[in-house]
Amino acid sequence: MASHRRPKQPSRARVTVLSVTAAAAVALTSQAAQADPKPTKSEVKAKVDKLYHEAEEATEKYNGAKEQQDKLRKQTDALQDTVARGQEELNTLRGELGQLASAQYRSGGLDPSVQLLLSSDPDSFLDQASALGQLTAKQAESLQKIQAKQRTLAQQREEAQAKLTDLAEIRTALGKNKQKFQTKLADAQKLLNTLTAAERAKMAEEEQRAGRAAGDRVELGNEAPASALGAAALQAADTRVGKPYVRAATGPDSFDCSGLTQWAYAQAGAQITRTTYTQINQGTRIARSQLKPGDLVFFSNTSHVGLYAGGNTVLHAPYPGASVRYESMGTVGSYQAAVRI
Repeated sequence: MASHRRPKQPSRARVTVLSVTAAAAVALTSQAAQADPKPTKSEVKAKVDKLYHEAEEATEKYNGAKEQQDKLRKQTDALQDTVARGQEELNTLRGELGQLASAQYRSGGLDPSVQLLLSSDPDSFLDQASALGQLTAKQAESLQKIQAKQRTLAQQREEAQAKLTDLAEIRTALGKNKQKFQTKLADAQKLLNTLTAAERAKMAEEEQRAGRAAGDRVELGNEAPASALGAAALQAADTRVGKPYVRAATGPDSFDCSGLTQWAYAQAGAQITRTTYTQINQGTRIARSQLKPGDLVFFSNTSHVGLYAGGNTVLHAPYPGASVRYESMGTVGSYQAAVRI
């Protein structure tokens, strides 16, 4: 005979666990629904462009500190060489004075105690012998040379030490700016990695369309350059179209933005400074409406520079991953200023 037992009721503890589990599942589903959606390709591009501009700001500051470091190192080396030569001259002068004193002592003209001071402590001898009136005219002349040389050496040593301190501070700034642009570039790469291969390919295609190929460049004949110098600089930069952007590079096979403009003007026979922040203060500041081929055009808080090529176009080294190219000023960044060298 079949047994008709009532089904066992779940315990209160089991009901509680099931309820909590179900509630957690609902909460997780709700959180997933409320999570930020994956950024679109255009949003990623906008963020990447911003990071590239920030990286370029750090790069230009790095370039400026590097240039300053190189100058300071040369100045410090020259000062240290000067101090070393001065010390040799001082030692020679002391030796000559000692020979004079020895000769005078042998002839009986110098008190032996003063001679002893000379041999054991030349600097103390100079002070005491002068006070005692024991110096001949020739010794007095030598003494004056020695004292002058000592003062000069002390001043030069202080100057060298100050420059060494400045050099240490600049090296610290270099390290900070290097870390900053490396971090920005790494962040940009992480964002790019969130895109699919198809989205990255589409972005690369759009980048190619944004830049003009060398064969499509604006001919100088369409807009007359302001000077032969500007024309020559633009023509020199044109030969670098397609060369890669590399941070802190100054050519001839890779460039950053200010490295390209400096190189181009050097080929034209003009020496301009290394960074955007100093190049903007060279030459003559002009209005946007006065732009002529070869003029320097600055963008994005003076962190980026290119050469105006005519037709509202610039020739520039854009950012990491891109190459030297012609591009519409409207897609480069926010216009800042223009300078005619």
